[in-house]
Amino acid sequence: MNKKTALSIAGSDCSGGAGIQADLKTMTMNGVYAMSVITALTAQNTTGVRGIMEVPPSFLAAQIDAVFEDIRPDAVKIGMVSSAALIGTIAERLTFYRAENVVVDPVMVATSGARLMQEDAVSALCVQLLPLASLVTPNIPEAEILSGLRIADKNQMQEAARIIGEEYGCAVLVKGGHGVHDADDLLWQDGAYTWFAGKRIANPNTHGTGCTLSSAIAANLAKGFALGEAVRRGKAYVSGALAAMLDLGKGSGPMDHAFALRGAFAEQAEETQIN
Repeated sequence: MNKKTALSIAGSDCSGGAGIQADLKTMTMNGVYAMSVITALTAQNTTGVRGIMEVPPSFLAAQIDAVFEDIRPDAVKIGMVSSAALIGTIAERLTFYRAENVVVDPVMVATSGARLMQEDAVSALCVQLLPLASLVTPNIPEAEILSGLRIADKNQMQEAARIIGEEYGCAVLVKGGHGVHDADDLLWQDGAYTWFAGKRIANPNTHGTGCTLSSAIAANLAKGFALGEAVRRGKAYVSGALAAMLDLGKGSGPMDHAFALRGAFAEQAEETQIN
């Protein structure tokens, strides 16, 4: 069986709702073989981030080499990378291997509000990583940082997307929410704008939504879908995971990544079998 493959380069979330763990679940549910390169360990849960421990750049490079030399990914998603040194390592290795379908989720701040990227890392992201991207997926605050604009309406979302796309030579998906234009997302690609309408789902548990969307898009690019269709499918997957209304943890909990999982191995135990 010739199965498509996708690689997540991101931080670990020990509570399973975001980061590498969310990416692997998402890629698997979207029909590709999922692999991971870990940039950092985080001690976090639904209430916040307690600590971050980065991997050394040399070990990060060794992980990337191990993947590309054996099972070449058809797409690469890049999530949390907290330092300039690690960003430089990723950019150098992906350039060396001529990686394709690179989706960059510029994770700067966690849902809980914790800052996940050092100041010098933002500059390195822009200079070294975004020019390698097929797509970058900022939320409104991240798009403001990358574009230098204040975003308060639909027109400003379009202008910010254009600035980012023209500056770094990649497609841009500015994610709605954060009080701007409901849950609609905007794709800028080669000078054209496409809006993806989304209905806001009344679910306070949104931990890992950005990680999940970018991973779903990468998985669909790996399978050969055009970018617009990959975005549409990724957005539909996130909406389904939110609509499942999973409720775990004491803070902003995770989505149900396996909401569409069916089959004998996913069955719950009958009440008579539990005891």
